[in-house]
Amino acid sequence: MWSNYAYQSTYSYTERDAALYALGIGACSKDALDNKELKYVYHPDGQQSVEVLPTFAALFSMGLQSEIAKIPGLDFDPRLLLHGQQYIEMYKPLPSHGCNAHKQKCMSDYLSGKAAVLEIEILSYEKESGVLLCMNRMAVYLRGAGGFSKSSQPYSFTKYSSNQTLAYKIPQSQPFAVFEDCTQPSQALLYRLSGDYNPLHSDPMVAEIAGFSRPILHGLCTLGFAVRAIIKCICRGEQKMIKNISGRFLLHVYPSETLITEMWIEGLRVVYQVKVKERNRAVLSGVVTLDRLSSSL
Repeated sequence: MWSNYAYQSTYSYTERDAALYALGIGACSKDALDNKELKYVYHPDGQQSVEVLPTFAALFSMGLQSEIAKIPGLDFDPRLLLHGQQYIEMYKPLPSHGCNAHKQKCMSDYLSGKAAVLEIEILSYEKESGVLLCMNRMAVYLRGAGGFSKSSQPYSFTKYSSNQTLAYKIPQSQPFAVFEDCTQPSQALLYRLSGDYNPLHSDPMVAEIAGFSRPILHGLCTLGFAVRAIIKCICRGEQKMIKNISGRFLLHVYPSETLITEMWIEGLRVVYQVKVKERNRAVLSGVVTLDRLSSSL
């Protein structure tokens, strides 16, 4: 019904934004002197030389909720919006600062149980040069949404080639690597400073209305923790090895919980799964594709 709804936007960011994002997904939280992660928040040549994590590209979808609210005929409660899936394709390493132009399009809408699902694609370009930097594709679940008269088929399973849908199974074998990371009680409050001000992640009353005992962590923050673990354990700190990232959000995470990221190498793909240690539940799974493997593996 809303397929092909399109709009354009711009997004400007500075070195401070890139560093704040890195801290928001746990960089240097264990060791402020970690040379594999300090480069995301500090550089001896100046802040203009800090490096940018690939999942920073997910911030280019900020403002999506307000744009969805503008779609004619779509009736939903923004407090009940949940992020279902995320796919990021990197075409160039992100600069430490810049102004990007985004072309955004609703590729598909359909019903899944009691939720309406929108699949959104965002192409991000350097505004001045027009060079394509990255692509985001996401599935957003609008619980209790109305206004659907006819459901289309999920776009990602019908229009994208097999290498982009990134089908995978979690292996039964022992992981190649396991990384444990603790989120802080204030993790969601810190991450929201990167632009996602959904009160589900900060307001106890809104979280209760949505069915949670307290505010939950942003799904994209959990994804950032997982990709950081892969960069550290598989890429040996070299974030530019990452070509694309997919993630399926399975369950909520509460700030202060411990994330355990399990990783399996399949060729140039890293299949991963994130579990919450305290509840022994899987909360996120997906695949990260690399352009090469580290020679030190």
